[in-house]
Amino acid sequence: MAAFALRGPSLTLRLPRDDDAAALFRHASDPAVTASFSWGPYVHVAEALAWLRTLPAARERGLQLELVVDHREEGLIGVIALSELSRRDRRAMVGTWLARSHWGTGANAQAKALVFHLAFALLGLERLGAYAAVGHERSQRALEKVGFKREGVLRHWHRHGDTVHDVVVYGLLAGEWRSDAVPVAVQGTPPAPFVVA
Repeated sequence: MAAFALRGPSLTLRLPRDDDAAALFRHASDPAVTASFSWGPYVHVAEALAWLRTLPAARERGLQLELVVDHREEGLIGVIALSELSRRDRRAMVGTWLARSHWGTGANAQAKALVFHLAFALLGLERLGAYAAVGHERSQRALEKVGFKREGVLRHWHRHGDTVHDVVVYGLLAGEWRSDAVPVAVQGTPPAPFVVA
């Protein structure tokens, strides 16, 4: 059986492998990439490998579905994930990070279109949510550009180092999704713990 993947015009979303550690480290060691995360930047490739090795168990328990974002010519350029899955409520949160060299290139929009296809067409979810730090206007614009609606602010929601951040909450409903945003080819089947339909 073929490993699960979603293919778009220039990007593929696929399950991570241990041999992704070096590329993951290269991008996740950039302080600009990890500036608003609760982790990072990585200082050793072993950190990337250790994180990769936690993913199968989290995926099997239905906690988090991490997919690497592969560029057709450059290989791994980031990660997109579904987390906080509620099977009963048919919802999840989506988070994305990309290498700085791919900011503003359309890679985020294509990766989001692929994960929307996964969430709404394949998994049967009815809602996706996302967070963006209040001061992180680039992230907010990127979410709004792909159709997310601003829903409110959660105060003191996210800690990064010694700083606590407020976050803007965004939502996208299945009925608001543009299924024709990019052509999507699906290989294999999504991990069973995430299929709710």
